[in-house]
Amino acid sequence: MTDQLPEAFWQAIEQFNQGEFYTCHDTLEAIWMEAPTFEKNFYQGILQVAVAIYHLGNRNLRGAVILLGEGLNRLRKYQPEYGGIEVDRFINDSTNLLTTLQQMGAEEVGNVMLCQSLGKASSSTTDQDGKIILQIPIVRKLTASVE
Repeated sequence: MTDQLPEAFWQAIEQFNQGEFYTCHDTLEAIWMEAPTFEKNFYQGILQVAVAIYHLGNRNLRGAVILLGEGLNRLRKYQPEYGGIEVDRFINDSTNLLTTLQQMGAEEVGNVMLCQSLGKASSSTTDQDGKIILQIPIVRKLTASVE
């Protein structure tokens, strides 16, 4: 890995954390296609989690579960931290979401509400209203320097 990631990566992380999951997908896809293989899998893992949550928003439980699982599998080799992202925590939080989704029926998916809450102590919690909050935890922002 290079020690820095493109600014577009950080834009995608911000989009994810603001609940703009499809836009995050588009941003990551643009850099994913040009990335070296090792980074490509990292980008694709986050991209798949974003699309999984997008599917969940459209009440597509099957698509959400499949893509969440695939994204998690791609991200496992980047633990504990990669590119300024606390991958361990993101995997743990996403796994908790996946477990919740696997235990519910398709008719219950409408009860799962997604929201973002910047500044929460944990990147994935259930708030007082029962809303699922999933964020990508940033350890430090590593950006490519412009010469």
